[in-house]
Amino acid sequence: MYGTADLSDFFRTWKYDSDNQVRIIKADDGRDVLQIRQPLGVEQYELDGRPDGQTPDGHSSYLEVFQERLEGHIEENGSEAGFVLSHDDFLLLQNEGLLNYYRYLVLFQIGDFERTARDTGQNLALCELVEKHAESDEDKKDILQYRPYILRMHAISKAMVSLHRQLKSTARQILESAIEEIEKMSPIDTPAFQFERLRSLNYLRSTLKQVLEQKTSPMDRLKVELEAAIEEENYERAADLRDRIRALKKEFEL
Repeated sequence: MYGTADLSDFFRTWKYDSDNQVRIIKADDGRDVLQIRQPLGVEQYELDGRPDGQTPDGHSSYLEVFQERLEGHIEENGSEAGFVLSHDDFLLLQNEGLLNYYRYLVLFQIGDFERTARDTGQNLALCELVEKHAESDEDKKDILQYRPYILRMHAISKAMVSLHRQLKSTARQILESAIEEIEKMSPIDTPAFQFERLRSLNYLRSTLKQVLEQKTSPMDRLKVELEAAIEEENYERAADLRDRIRALKKEFEL
């Protein structure tokens, strides 16, 4: 039905190159999909819905499934009291959040900030659901320790979208709100939380300072993107951004 299972010919047409790992292609039905070339294979992500294309119980995500169950519980009981996520429920949500994480890292690297904001927003909603309703405190800790990082990525992505739209004041408000929210987070006694909290606050404050001190010009936006690329250790994108900044400087000098 699917022809040969040997992928050798496919891999020969797209050889592994650390500087050319990501592409968006048209699938057979016309939808866009995200592909990442790895040394020994290819990963493919849906750009919308769950990254793996699954539709649990006919929904776009397990988050949506459990949010719907919560709404049903509230309608039946008049409040959220008594609604509990079992460890198995938690694992479904945790695995889904991990898939979102893998996808939004790549989306951020290629500058798709709108989809990055969408995926990080979904993971923040997942954190909130787990925090309120997970049966196990250990399950809560497993996810909530990364919330400062998720919030940072969410805020930076939304701020970048605003800067691209020339909405400097909106970008400032997004960054200030994220800083305040992270500062008010209840501490979690894990190295990951302590590290991500400090790192996220430092990075958000640095980005906010840039936004406040610089005019929102094409050059300024490229510099903000360069800082983000360096922070995420995406050196390929950083090199590309440096080239674009140099080219723009030459235009100004002419």
